[in-house]
Amino acid sequence: MVGKMLIAFAMAGAMVSNVDADQWGHWRGPTGNGTAPSASPPTTWSPDENVKWKVEIPGRGSGSPVVWEERVFVVTAVPSGLDSPSSLGVRSSQRRSGGSMQPFAFTLLCFHRENGELLWKQVATEATPHDSTHPTNGFASASPCTDGELVYAHFGSQGLFAFTLDGALKWKRQDFGKMQTRNSFGEGSSPTLADDKILVPWDHEGGSFLYALDKQSGETIWKTPRDEPSCWATPLVIQQGAVQQVVMNGQNYARGYDLETGKELWRCGGQTERPVASAVGDDGVVYVGSGFRGSFLAAFRLDGRGDLAETDAVIWSIERDTPDIASPLLSGERLYFHKGKSGMLSCFDAATGEPHFTVTRVPGVNRTYASPVAASGFVFLTDRGGTTTVIRDANEFEVVATNSLGEGVDATPAFVGEQILIRGEKHLFCIEAPQQDSE
Repeated sequence: MVGKMLIAFAMAGAMVSNVDADQWGHWRGPTGNGTAPSASPPTTWSPDENVKWKVEIPGRGSGSPVVWEERVFVVTAVPSGLDSPSSLGVRSSQRRSGGSMQPFAFTLLCFHRENGELLWKQVATEATPHDSTHPTNGFASASPCTDGELVYAHFGSQGLFAFTLDGALKWKRQDFGKMQTRNSFGEGSSPTLADDKILVPWDHEGGSFLYALDKQSGETIWKTPRDEPSCWATPLVIQQGAVQQVVMNGQNYARGYDLETGKELWRCGGQTERPVASAVGDDGVVYVGSGFRGSFLAAFRLDGRGDLAETDAVIWSIERDTPDIASPLLSGERLYFHKGKSGMLSCFDAATGEPHFTVTRVPGVNRTYASPVAASGFVFLTDRGGTTTVIRDANEFEVVATNSLGEGVDATPAFVGEQILIRGEKHLFCIEAPQQDSE
């Protein structure tokens, strides 16, 4: 084994330089690493405890909620004509009789953080998907993102749509083509905001690309070809010296690109088939891994150039028990990750790659899609069945609480202030402890 490292937001060398630490404008939070630097959420909840509000979400989707000030944004794909609570739980991969796909309304919803009131709903487009999707995936799996000026909803082959925070359509792009994903597993990579750009990953079984669009107009700034098959990872933007890099996972190579030009700066092989986990990084080091039909996770120095294999730019690497669907969490000097889709959890020293602990099974966590999140000295681990186990953010494993809302959860929760926003299978929940009377 060799070595690896994590994130302290105060050092602020990571993700989107113009994102407010008090917001959650991206599915991995303001740092891009899964940390909520200023949040202080409760550690316990249940259907009857610390649920400030919950609202039904029509249709189906596993895109994570994002939050800006008092607005919460969620995407969903609603079978056309079923825009009501009765449509909840309808399988988005379901075909009509005769084998043809049914049409969907690809929708962005905006709720008020204080009470869950629906502020507005915009159907970005109504369309019939050209291909089916995995039974555990839907047609609204990419998370939206926002910079507090516009909010962006990405529905893959159906297009990318930019709205004002009041719901007015600013621009749209529906010319990317039709994705052909591995085994018709469906689409799900989320876009990332950085400076004046929105980055759109487009890896599939056809021609793959990474796009940088002008976030105000949607016009293409650069478009870089990628010799990669299907990948579901989301770009990470991270500072290295005077250069901002875009780091992308890939089946053939992990790669770093220059944000301004799209030029490839470095690459390194070793990843496994159909990667999903997104990169995390800080302080000149990035961590990229995958765990389907193999295992690989490595720490790369961002000042490396060209092919990094067998160079000192690879600080450390491991080849067992690495993440698959859920992305790693980088918190301070600790790197957390699940083995594959299981509840097995490892915590490593990010700088050295040495393990602090490995827990074969976290209580209540068996299968994972949602990525772990760190907030206020705790790490929140969410099972597909809806259980969230809270552990101490420390070098030793300690369970603090085990919570459930009674329905499945595939989306990564959002942490803002004293609240947690959880996108469940049927509802959006706001978790917050009641305010204590000061008298």
